[in-house]
Amino acid sequence: MIAIASDLGGRELRLKLISFLDKTKAEYKDFGNFEDERYDYTYYAKLVAKAVAAGECDKGILICRTGVGMSITANKTKGIRCALCNESYTALRSRQHNDANILAIGSDIVGEELAVMITKTWLTTEFEGERHIKRIEGIEE
Repeated sequence: MIAIASDLGGRELRLKLISFLDKTKAEYKDFGNFEDERYDYTYYAKLVAKAVAAGECDKGILICRTGVGMSITANKTKGIRCALCNESYTALRSRQHNDANILAIGSDIVGEELAVMITKTWLTTEFEGERHIKRIEGIEE
């Protein structure tokens, strides 16, 4: 299950990514932003981070205008490794080497097609484990 959320600034891109998730038949839980809710990005980042950290969702996707605020906020939650990815190579490596469990994307930085490509790469890339496990343990400390 994928948790997905955006603030008002990232809502349009979130809806495009939800359409992609629907096409791939991925299971997801949409945490909003719904209609014209005016909550801070921190509100949505915390909803998704808590759902992933608690094991209610396996992974998460967060979208705000730059992705920076969402990623900083999500990473304050124990057990979260949120990666801000505005191109596919970082998305690939964030999963392979860092076992990132939340993806953050900047809607003002990334176009729709690239966002779908980043999301697809991120969702389909597995953690390589082995030599990276010790690093993950270091992050958790």
